[in-house]
Amino acid sequence: MAPRSETAERSCIVTRVAQPPEGLVRFVCGPGGVVVPDIRGNLPGRGVWVTCRRDVVAEAVRKRAFSRGLKEQAKAGDDLPELVEALLLKAALSALSMARKAGLVITGFGQVSEAVSKGGVVAVLHAREAADDGRRKIRQAIRRRLRAAESGGDEDETPGNAALWQQPQPSGPKVIAGFFASSEMDLAFGGANVIHAALLAGGASTSFLKCAAALARYRGEAPDTDWTASLS
Repeated sequence: MAPRSETAERSCIVTRVAQPPEGLVRFVCGPGGVVVPDIRGNLPGRGVWVTCRRDVVAEAVRKRAFSRGLKEQAKAGDDLPELVEALLLKAALSALSMARKAGLVITGFGQVSEAVSKGGVVAVLHAREAADDGRRKIRQAIRRRLRAAESGGDEDETPGNAALWQQPQPSGPKVIAGFFASSEMDLAFGGANVIHAALLAGGASTSFLKCAAALARYRGEAPDTDWTASLS
């Protein structure tokens, strides 16, 4: 991910497609000529940009595109795609932790259901281990809230624990299911066995959604990752 203040488009060294920096990952040449992912986009030195997708980063490694782009001998290991994913995951969990510290996170099935019914929730998270029944009941609470706001409508049931990005109605919270393991959510929330969580509106929640969208885009699990368009 690049600094959000950046507006000029950058070109991917693999696809040659220009796009805003938020859709790319920056890389620089570190000590010993080793290629280093610059997730925050603020490391010094000449940088190159690669589309924020695991398969494109892997292609850059195979084609030795980093040496050409950086105009020096650059060493990119075969594990670079895994390293980028690990750093994006770390950034997302760190942002989620910041949202918790800002008082914008609610955990627990009952508390999340209640928060959804009251409104003000911008995102609902279900851990990978969440049961279909728990996800279904929270989704029903979202529907009831939307109907109360005269924005009713049904959505199809999608079983299983695959990563899901569902937005029942334009005004509803983003539902992110199966994206994080419970153990990963525990690290962010400082709790044990967190399965369901809700994020309230606020700057820290918006920052998390941007980081999570970047990770989803990298994994190729969600083509529509403009998760903050409706947030002020």
